[in-house]
Amino acid sequence: MVDISRVQKELTECNRDREVSGVSIALHDGANISHLTGTIAGPTDSPYEGGTFTIDIRLPGGYPFEPPKMQFVTKVWHPNISSQNGAICLDILKDQWSPALTLKTALLSLQALLSSPAPDDPQDAVVAQQYLRDYPTFAATARYWTEAFAKSSSTGMEEKVQKLVEMGFPEDLVRSTLKSVDGDENTALEKLCSG
Repeated sequence: MVDISRVQKELTECNRDREVSGVSIALHDGANISHLTGTIAGPTDSPYEGGTFTIDIRLPGGYPFEPPKMQFVTKVWHPNISSQNGAICLDILKDQWSPALTLKTALLSLQALLSSPAPDDPQDAVVAQQYLRDYPTFAATARYWTEAFAKSSSTGMEEKVQKLVEMGFPEDLVRSTLKSVDGDENTALEKLCSG
């Protein structure tokens, strides 16, 4: 069973200096302590600078003796992160995990991974090949994906809200749906129509 007091302590510790560290964690749905949402600021001097990346965090019953399951929700162009499903290739999330590590150190390691890819141990072979063979194109694509998926422009978001409200959906529902799909207007519309 998840050590609830440890997780609560880790959440407090992680969020205490979020302005400095660039990482934070919140309960995913406000209730379940084993399902969390992490946020990472894109590292400066990288193609991810200025982006905010969301990480889905699930704590197995054996946490902290088993590693947390982490996956990028925000789409990211990176050799060690799947461009399809956000799966992450990082040793401390697998066989190098130790109970001495925390959720904050795991998120800081992901932030460091954004700065220093390991293309020789890729999660996404296509991105890794591009990184190794054509770095300028890789960097331009990573910057484009950061602009498209990891930066939410408030004016752009307001325009999306307005469009969907004009279609007859309640504003509160529109805002929460857009937030849940990282501002993707088409996916939000699909969810609103099916829900």
